[in-house]
Amino acid sequence: MDGHKEEGEQKEKLRDIPSVSEILAYPAVVSLLSSYRRPFIVAIVRDVLAVLREAILAGEKVDISREVLSSMISEAVESIKKPSLRRVINATGVILHTGLGRALISDYAAEAIKTAASDYCNLELDLDTGTRGTRQIHVEKLICNLTGAESALAVNNNAAAVMLSLHTIASGREVIVSRGELIEIGGSFRLPEIMEKSGCTVVEVGTTNRTTLEDYRRAVSENTALLLKVHASNYRIVGFAERVSLRELSELGRDLRIPVMYDLGSGALIPLDSEPVAQRAIAEGAEVITFSADKLLGGPQAGIIAGTKQLVDRMKRDPLARVARVCKLTLAGLQATLLQYVTSRDVVEENPTIQLICKPLLEVEKSASALARKLKKSCGDALTVELMDGDSMIGGGSFPTLQLTTKLVAIRPAHGSVDELTKKLRLGDPPIIARVANERLLLDMRTLKGSEHKEIVSSFQRIVNQ
Repeated sequence: MDGHKEEGEQKEKLRDIPSVSEILAYPAVVSLLSSYRRPFIVAIVRDVLAVLREAILAGEKVDISREVLSSMISEAVESIKKPSLRRVINATGVILHTGLGRALISDYAAEAIKTAASDYCNLELDLDTGTRGTRQIHVEKLICNLTGAESALAVNNNAAAVMLSLHTIASGREVIVSRGELIEIGGSFRLPEIMEKSGCTVVEVGTTNRTTLEDYRRAVSENTALLLKVHASNYRIVGFAERVSLRELSELGRDLRIPVMYDLGSGALIPLDSEPVAQRAIAEGAEVITFSADKLLGGPQAGIIAGTKQLVDRMKRDPLARVARVCKLTLAGLQATLLQYVTSRDVVEENPTIQLICKPLLEVEKSASALARKLKKSCGDALTVELMDGDSMIGGGSFPTLQLTTKLVAIRPAHGSVDELTKKLRLGDPPIIARVANERLLLDMRTLKGSEHKEIVSSFQRIVNQ
């Protein structure tokens, strides 16, 4: 009987829910209709009613008064108006954090993107002749200048760069690659799958930990189109291991008249620890190199192909090049970033991503001490604040074994859990993304800007005063 009674009450509550047309006549909703398109408001009303029905069927108590419904609809409108892609404060210590957008671009590059977005530009117009040109002209010479390559091409990411290169050079033929270099990176991107999609046949040589030059030589056949080398950017094989250097593989390629391609992955243009540098790869004989622009280069998302004119010009004519084509915003940001590499006496001062990587520990420590003092002063006994030594990561599939010494501001709330505190910071405005270890919330000062201290302190004040 109780079950039947409950079912009857639910049906009665469902019948009591006002119709869409009734709600559209509410004064608060009429006001919204004067500011927004009717289909937009109608869709929100229907969504709100669907939520109410689900709550009633779940046995929850629901208030369907005019005031509550009007408030729910207004809040839904405000929520939708707020862009889901938002600025966040990165306190994780991961510099190239894929979830947080990877590289920070310079103010100069950001201004170039803004100009290209808000005005017309000569994207594919040759101003000298008045005829149609190519959009690649805006970056090609800069890439060649920085890498020593004969020709270059920018596409929408490095996966596209690899796929286009393989498709152009080796579709329907064999590509030889070391088994220890068949990488997988974030987002389940697996090199063998990209190679398969490009139309080539993968020929694996060697073992996971050891590949010799003779392994490549023995695998060559009349159907071999390419020797591929891949930088294992997100892992290291140590111990009983052997790999073939790019110079050795390039010499073999020249002897056999088979081109050599090198996927550098993260794409450093200046020496940074053990990461391969694009210029050196070309100098050591690679006929094609590919790398990302939004990692160690510190630019917008793009993939860069550089190499011999014969091979790269073929890629420009491949129909896939149109599929992977970059837009004017990417080109504007990439051109500005590359210009700073070419013209700047000290690119570290110009490039915010490289600044974070090279930030002196003393500067990090001073920033940590300053923030800790502010938090103690503003939040008092509500927080336990202390300084700790720690390590930052470059991230983005770069430097898997390199850790940068940093200083952490470690925080424990007097009330509530660290997980609750972490969630409240994440849901704040702006969201603050930190990391948690040993029952402490950790703010890594390497990825924080001094200008963000005030917002961080305000967020903690708001939370402890709730």
